[in-house]
Amino acid sequence: MDAQGRGQAGDIDPADQWVLNPHTGEYELRLTPSAPQSGIPGPRRAAPSPNRAGAPAGRAASPVAPGRTVPPPRRRGAPPQEPLPGRRGRRPAKKKSTAKKAVLWTGGAMAFVLVAAAGGGYLYIRHLNGNITSVSDDGASTGGFQTDKAINILLIGTDKRTGAGNGSYGDKDSVGHADTTILLHVSKDRTNATALSIPRDLIVDVPDCETTQSDGTTKVIPGTDDVRFNTSLGQDERTASCTVRTVTELTGIQADNFMVADFNAVKTLTTAVGGVEVCLAKDIDDEDSKLKLSKGTHTISGEQALAFVRTRHSVGFGGDLSRIGLQQQFLSALMRKLKSNDTLTNPTKMIKLAEAGTKALTVDSNLDSIGKLKDLGLELGKLNVKNLTFTTVPVVDNPTEKVKATVVVNNATAPTVFDMIKNDVSFTEVKKKAGASKNAEAAEEAARLKGTKSAASEVRLRILNGGAAAGSAQAELEYLQNEEGVLKSENAGNADAALSKTTLEYAPDQADQARRLADIMGLSGAAMKPGKSVTNAQGLPTMTLTLGKDFKGAGVSFTTATKAPEGVQQSTADKVECAK
Repeated sequence: MDAQGRGQAGDIDPADQWVLNPHTGEYELRLTPSAPQSGIPGPRRAAPSPNRAGAPAGRAASPVAPGRTVPPPRRRGAPPQEPLPGRRGRRPAKKKSTAKKAVLWTGGAMAFVLVAAAGGGYLYIRHLNGNITSVSDDGASTGGFQTDKAINILLIGTDKRTGAGNGSYGDKDSVGHADTTILLHVSKDRTNATALSIPRDLIVDVPDCETTQSDGTTKVIPGTDDVRFNTSLGQDERTASCTVRTVTELTGIQADNFMVADFNAVKTLTTAVGGVEVCLAKDIDDEDSKLKLSKGTHTISGEQALAFVRTRHSVGFGGDLSRIGLQQQFLSALMRKLKSNDTLTNPTKMIKLAEAGTKALTVDSNLDSIGKLKDLGLELGKLNVKNLTFTTVPVVDNPTEKVKATVVVNNATAPTVFDMIKNDVSFTEVKKKAGASKNAEAAEEAARLKGTKSAASEVRLRILNGGAAAGSAQAELEYLQNEEGVLKSENAGNADAALSKTTLEYAPDQADQARRLADIMGLSGAAMKPGKSVTNAQGLPTMTLTLGKDFKGAGVSFTTATKAPEGVQQSTADKVECAK
């Protein structure tokens, strides 16, 4: 029964309790001494009993069982009293730890902003959904991130000058090129992430790009070779999906989703979180970006934050690569601020952040609701900033230019960086706890590589194409025969089904042959599948190598690097660095 059913709502203190009197069978309101009497339905109460010492005047008293003494009423705020002899006292409530309270409060704040579960939540969700601008991914992405897989998000910052005051920065008529682009890879187990910056002046090939027009029709925009990366967006009416395709062609990594931000995003997001702390190793006075800051630590937001990420003439060598380092420092500081209790436990900031984020970003059509953004945010929230590594595509100066204005991929180191990201290899040391079954599996896989190895001339092998590019089986066959001396090998055509990973199946008595081939090709123990052999055209037992989608080319090792090549720039988001 609710409070209104027993009296006037205004007469009842929320701290009072309705209790059942076992002697009368009636509910009675246990009031504090200072509370006024409430009207109670049912039989009129008897006058205060003289047997009940200390009962306040006007308060209905319950009959007292013979031989029992009733303790005096407890004043609100008074310390608890010891229970009477022979009577059990209430068990003291367990106090939650400060850390636990912080977690609960953080969760509550996040729930309020992202799920809006409180009153009016449905309307608030509709409001946030109305803020979101989405565009078609035109089939360029994987179709959206998945919670049980690694995540690749392409973050695109354009140089579009829309918005109050933004026309004063550089080319006010810019169509919005890909000025700042970062491929964010989050590992499958969410223990680490890599943010790969792609220089805007990197020379790349932009592929043909099918784009959705404003009237709903599609149009294929022809690609072009040997152009600046930033022209993958805006130029010739290219959309963000064209940038996604360009990144896939460059790195071999296909994005799950993309987000596009213009100048206003930097201003509104930094303002929403109350500013971002950055550090300078020297004074900066840049007329072009309008940044004027003294040496030391500063908290920046709004216009000043935008000027910070735009400046380049006053840092490093004064080029775009130097500005990338400055932007990575800024994003590291922003990540630390977003993950701090100062933000997560502040409902006002969280609401401002939800408003700013949904208004400032344009997302692909697979991220077009607050629910989907919330799910992505929860996955990204599992990451520890100390295991978020910022790096840049390894480049060298364009050798075709006398006046160095653009850069090209460093083919000596960039493929290793791309492969590490593609194969979910962390750039930082991450301590992972593996269960007993996982440890046993890893030990078993490692054991397959240990033992004697036969001569290459004794390896008998047939090769199937199980998902690699057309012609891969023949190309690998020729490489093994001509370069490695694996002469007893043959091309067996296509496999029955496509495989994501290359496998080598062999019988127990062929283990020494399998180890030799694994050594030649750089196969891991996981790729080796003890099983049975098949019979070749000569009636001899033969191992089966099935090339999967991970096949990179004839003679290219399957071994993935465990650390970045020497000289590759990298920094982690937990460290405060001062821009030089």
